[in-house]
Amino acid sequence: MAFTLAELTPDNLQAAVSLKLKPGQEKYVAPVVHSIAEAYVTPTAWPRVVLEQNQVVGFIMGSFDPDHEIKEFRAGIWRLNVAGEAQGRGVGQFAIDELAKEARSRGITHITVLWIPGEDGPEGFYQKCGFIPTGEVLFGQTVGALQL
Repeated sequence: MAFTLAELTPDNLQAAVSLKLKPGQEKYVAPVVHSIAEAYVTPTAWPRVVLEQNQVVGFIMGSFDPDHEIKEFRAGIWRLNVAGEAQGRGVGQFAIDELAKEARSRGITHITVLWIPGEDGPEGFYQKCGFIPTGEVLFGQTVGALQL
């Protein structure tokens, strides 16, 4: 299937906030509505939806803030939500690739992501996508970095 990335709009907002993860994944990622509220008050936020045939199947929010006092927050993924029924089909990898493309267009050489450790958590997925744990832990979460 072909995916596209789109800005968040009034037309896709309801579908974005209605994304349902697989059971048990809610403890590893904040709901999309939380991300949208955060984006509203954070000028450096970069919220996007992933579409498959005009259906919202994913949501990614990054941030590009080269002056952020915490270096791990200068460029990276803040949230990645993929609908449970769309997982395992490349939606998350596509979203990460698109965020990485945006980062490269801004002259950024690496991006970061934080994940909550856990048996059903996203660590394996992020490592499969090329993120390498840095050894840092922020807010109880593992920091991973991806060189671009």
